[in-house]
Amino acid sequence: MRAVYPCAVPQIHRVSEITTAIRRSLESTFHDVIVEGEVSNFRPASSGHWYFSLKDESSLLSCVMFRGSRRGVVHDLQDGDSIRAYGDISVYPPRGSYQLVLRSFEYAGAGQILAMLEERKRAFDAAGLFANSRPLPYLPRTVAVVTSPTGAAIRDIVRVLSRRRSPVTLRIVPVPVQGSESHEKISAAIRYAGRHQLGDVILVTRGGGSIEDLLPFSEKSVIEAIAASPVPVISAVGHEIDWALADFAADLRAPTPSAAAEVVAPSYDDIRSRLRTALEGGIQSFLSRIRSVRYRVDRFSVQEIRYRFRNFTAPWYQRLDDARAACEEGVRRIVSDRRTRLELMRERIDGASPYRALSRGYTIVRAHSTGEIIPRRAGAAGIARVDVQFDDGILELRRAEQEEQ
Repeated sequence: MRAVYPCAVPQIHRVSEITTAIRRSLESTFHDVIVEGEVSNFRPASSGHWYFSLKDESSLLSCVMFRGSRRGVVHDLQDGDSIRAYGDISVYPPRGSYQLVLRSFEYAGAGQILAMLEERKRAFDAAGLFANSRPLPYLPRTVAVVTSPTGAAIRDIVRVLSRRRSPVTLRIVPVPVQGSESHEKISAAIRYAGRHQLGDVILVTRGGGSIEDLLPFSEKSVIEAIAASPVPVISAVGHEIDWALADFAADLRAPTPSAAAEVVAPSYDDIRSRLRTALEGGIQSFLSRIRSVRYRVDRFSVQEIRYRFRNFTAPWYQRLDDARAACEEGVRRIVSDRRTRLELMRERIDGASPYRALSRGYTIVRAHSTGEIIPRRAGAAGIARVDVQFDDGILELRRAEQEEQ
């Protein structure tokens, strides 16, 4: 089939030419634009780039934020975040689609407040302001309530305490719970209640409201006052889905003011039930101990006592026998060692004695009159009589010349 043109043959464009022309037109027209919308279909890539869409009531705009533009961004986006995006409209040629290339963004409305609260939460946690976890007294006599005296929170608390017939005394420390300067008065009231011991527990509370209304309970002065409180603190700010940084600094977070009242003030029926349970448990424990003692006493006959005494003393007798045997063995070793040493010493002394040489044929010559040993022949000159000692006796000798005379 041949195409029929209404005029002369027109210029034929390639797809890339049309795409390039559209890209130039869009980039020159929509440069440095600011687009506000809700984040949808957020898809972070492994490369570090972010792909998502911005939408409003009737339209959707594809967006990309490259990794290099994310410097200084401390946390990821989430679906539902409301942001104000800064960037340029561009065309992605491979798909022929236009998109917003972000250079930066900021949170708009609630999203911006949530981001600010997340930043504060990390900072306060790092500073150790979220470390309180003290146990609450089961039956506090007084509770100091830091709240508005005309708000719905105090009415809910009074209604719960009345219904539960609780004997707790409330001491209300009145403060404004909304407004730019309210956080200073809230923190001052918490410090005052703690310094003057107005209650066994401090309850910081207000009714529900928007995220902006709850901001005073996330200010640093309030968090520091709760963290430094000398008595336990309960935070009950807003309703179930609401939260404030005071919840993390307090010793306990209650989802609503009514729930906080139930925590600090057990009902009359609950107290009575616990007392009954404790009494019954004490009686049963006492009876059990009596049965146990009776069983043990019944088992202690004379034979049983003798048997237990033998079992108790037998190991000590065995230890005594072992110690006696060890002592005797030690004494025998010492005596044997000393006997051996004496025998060696005797042999050494005998070996050194000159009389041992007599058994080998040697003799000892002494002057008969003095008994002095004559070791040399010259020493015998002038001596008429000498005694010669053999191994088996002594022989007396006289000089022959003297005998002839």
